Amino acid sequence: MKSALCFLIAAKRGDIAGLRHLALTSELVNAIGRLVHALQRERGLSNLYLGSQGTRWADEREAQVAQCDALQAEVLECFDALDTETAQGGNGTRLFGRIAYVLQGLDALPLLRSRIVARQWTAARATAAYIRLINGLLAVVFEAADGATDPDISRHLVALFNFMQGKEFTGQERAAGSAMFATGRADADGQQRLLHLIDSQERCLRVFHDFCGPELQRLWQRAQRPEVLAALERMRRILLTTAAGGALDEGHSQAWFDTCTERLDAMKVVEEALSAELQTLCGERLAAVIEELNALEGRMERGSATPLPDGPDFFEDAVAPLPPVQAALPAAGQGYGPQVERSILELVQAQAQRLQTMGDELDTVRASLNERKTIERAKGLLMAHRHLSEDEAHKTMRQMAMNQNRRLIDVAEAVLAMAEVLPARGR
Repeated sequence: MKSALCFLIAAKRGDIAGLRHLALTSELVNAIGRLVHALQRERGLSNLYLGSQGTRWADEREAQVAQCDALQAEVLECFDALDTETAQGGNGTRLFGRIAYVLQGLDALPLLRSRIVARQWTAARATAAYIRLINGLLAVVFEAADGATDPDISRHLVALFNFMQGKEFTGQERAAGSAMFATGRADADGQQRLLHLIDSQERCLRVFHDFCGPELQRLWQRAQRPEVLAALERMRRILLTTAAGGALDEGHSQAWFDTCTERLDAMKVVEEALSAELQTLCGERLAAVIEELNALEGRMERGSATPLPDGPDFFEDAVAPLPPVQAALPAAGQGYGPQVERSILELVQAQAQRLQTMGDELDTVRASLNERKTIERAKGLLMAHRHLSEDEAHKTMRQMAMNQNRRLIDVAEAVLAMAEVLPARGR
């Protein structure tokens, strides 16, 4: 009959396989972050180019496209390193589905760029296309966060995902403001979008703050330079308070782009610190589990897999505080007998306690992820049945939450509960 030690070894091997996969995923997340940052800049420069009717920003945009191509090659290398031969289930299936979607978007990117160069698309349409691709890339990060089983690593992934999402909303704000300043005209829809993007940034950054550690909180605080924030707020007021259709100073487009870029570059420093900390944590956790596995396999080789000895009742013994595992090991040169088997029992109990703690912590992490999924599903339902844009659907739900004095997640659940009684699409 297989002993407890045999199953502990199997559990450790499973942990190692999962952590090695997560280490590869962390490298992928890091590469995606660099590509997203570059695409965000390409999007902003494209809006300036289109807003100026192709008279400015062409050279800067072309240089940025070349940088994006180099970073895209790094992401593709990370995709190739993932194991696609072994059957996947659950989160692995969703992750690969997201990657397949992103690859289609990357294949279509040259066509988007050619349409921008030829000025066949408006700034709004080009922005929507870039957003679709970037959101696809961020969804890969989201699936990585949803699939981690170590609570510390999960917390880091949730913090990183929300920070990257907040940074993307900041990038969309840069693009939207660039288009308005470059065209020299205030736009009511654009102003409403800016308000939505500012609110969305704040929500994501609050989640990041809740899940990251004190050191990263301090780094983010230092990264927010008061003079940059003050300049940003001044130009936000110009964009948001100018009457719809009113004239905007086209000369502000450079200052707006530069100010937003300073903020995004500062956010990139924090994002890189998050990614580095995540990779370090994965490496440390992997090394620790390998060491634990080696110790357990050493005990197996020494013949410590005999049945557990008679002793106090299992349930009664579990109530009492357990001595350190090392205290139960025999002195050098002594035989291995019941003492070692007691240490195995203690390892089983310690493992069970650790898994329970991990489960409790993961419940908190997954609650945040599940709330986000529920809100996105509810938005999709409103978009389909009320023919709303994503911004309008989110604004509608937020207004319902304020009017009813309820949380946004509660409103989202109520919307989904009404799905069966809503009329079919197209009626």
